[in-house]
Amino acid sequence: MSEPDGADDGWPADTRAGFIEPISMEDDPAELFAGDAGTLDADVRRVLVQLLRRKFLLAEKNSAQWRTLLENQQIIESRMHDLFVRLVVDHDRGVAYKQQVRSVELDVPILLKDDPYTRAETLVLVHLRTVFQRERGTGEASARVDIEELEQTVLTYFDPKDHNVARGQQEVRTAVQRLVTEGLLTEDSAGRYRITPMVEVVLSTAKLAELEQWLRERNEATT
Repeated sequence: MSEPDGADDGWPADTRAGFIEPISMEDDPAELFAGDAGTLDADVRRVLVQLLRRKFLLAEKNSAQWRTLLENQQIIESRMHDLFVRLVVDHDRGVAYKQQVRSVELDVPILLKDDPYTRAETLVLVHLRTVFQRERGTGEASARVDIEELEQTVLTYFDPKDHNVARGQQEVRTAVQRLVTEGLLTEDSAGRYRITPMVEVVLSTAKLAELEQWLRERNEATT
């Protein structure tokens, strides 16, 4: 015997009919690629990737990404914490960077490997930090250096018995290129660079004093 029309069997009408009402495309979660299970917008994902790939994100160099970061800082920070990575946003300097979380109480897998600076890179950094500190102390809004100035200063700390000046100059120029890539220097014109506030993050005042003392002792030992 057939059921009377309109009988209430406890199921929604669309389910009784053998299907579930489809969700409109406008309400469907946006997929960026096949099988995408992510929940972040494309722009937010790009900022997250940028922070993980690069050492720093500079506001003046990446203004659009900086705005995206500030608007979505909490969720980006959460995703990085899932990887045991801490996000640092320095609003005064306009820079964001990451730090590896380390703990004696917790077994933390290390994602970020230390990538130490070479001798030439360290010497260039010390000079950049000194110039930046000096110029800011006199009220200058920015600090700049020339490649010739860097070469002349840094080479004074090389072994005086090494007379291959060309090789030393190439070491300095290679060091400068790495610091440009990392955002510590911005090339204004050929051979002239502006020092960014990131140099203060990389070399704190205490670390600078420590390195300067080491360089003085090293110079005295070789004279």
